[in-house]
Amino acid sequence: MAAAKVTSIAAKTVSRETEEPPENVAVADTAEEVPGAHFAELPLDAITPNPRQPREVFDEEALAELVTSIQEVGLLQPVVVRQTGPQRYELIMGERRWRACREAGLEKIPAIVRATDDEKLLLDALLENLHRAQLNPLEEAAAYDQLLRDFKCTHDELADRIGRSRSQVSNTLRLLKLSTSVQLRVASGVLSAGHARALLAVDDVEEQDRLARRIVAEGLSVRSVEEIVRVMASEPAHTSKAKKPRAGARVSPALTGLASRLSDRFETRVKVDLGQKKGKIVVEFASIDDLERILGTLAPGEGRVLDKSLAEEKDEED
Repeated sequence: MAAAKVTSIAAKTVSRETEEPPENVAVADTAEEVPGAHFAELPLDAITPNPRQPREVFDEEALAELVTSIQEVGLLQPVVVRQTGPQRYELIMGERRWRACREAGLEKIPAIVRATDDEKLLLDALLENLHRAQLNPLEEAAAYDQLLRDFKCTHDELADRIGRSRSQVSNTLRLLKLSTSVQLRVASGVLSAGHARALLAVDDVEEQDRLARRIVAEGLSVRSVEEIVRVMASEPAHTSKAKKPRAGARVSPALTGLASRLSDRFETRVKVDLGQKKGKIVVEFASIDDLERILGTLAPGEGRVLDKSLAEEKDEED
């Protein structure tokens, strides 16, 4: 394997051009003296990704844009690596750039070689991605969790190290308690961190998944979800009374199954109560918008039913 071309970092200007680079490429300032670091052009095959890299999802479109930019003007910002053995290196920062260079067909990549321990390695990788907003909320939570477990940090110590508040660290870590299907939606960007935090108040996994599907299908805001969750949280007091059926009321698997199917159809809680001669169906809603959604399911094509009714009432008053 060819030896790496080494240059003093203080004597090397990282940016190859003085003009503004393409939007998708970040350019470092003129390099400054860094203790225990040097600049080198390393063979791509001599570098392995950081196994403790907190980032798991790479935007394919953005990566393709970076590949094109590298093919046109070269890589303007070196990656940062540490040496792990003779002619072997491990990435600290810049996995996206390393991947793009491989796809662009380059054989070597400009790199800054630094000496760092495992804790510093993970922390540097985490901070780079946090500051560039490249981690999705679940990746960020997983990275926090790894730091806590590997280095026995407290939430306060971790918050100090990464420049976050303790509450922000704790709330992010709570996302790992979400159901698997909800976590996948958050990781893919379908659900925001705000939606995810609102869903944490729902203990039942099936209810959590059902509400997550509603958020996606209806484009519910975080505030709307919080309102729905508040209504759901108040239900146990009512359901405890409802568990005692009135005299003559029928309780059967068929009615329970019907209520379950209606709940799935309207994506809200539905109760079916059947007595000796008559009964009732109770469809719960969390807000006026939620009610309009249910009415739209019952009478598609009618538009906002309540808006029409209120307008007619106003005309009669006038």
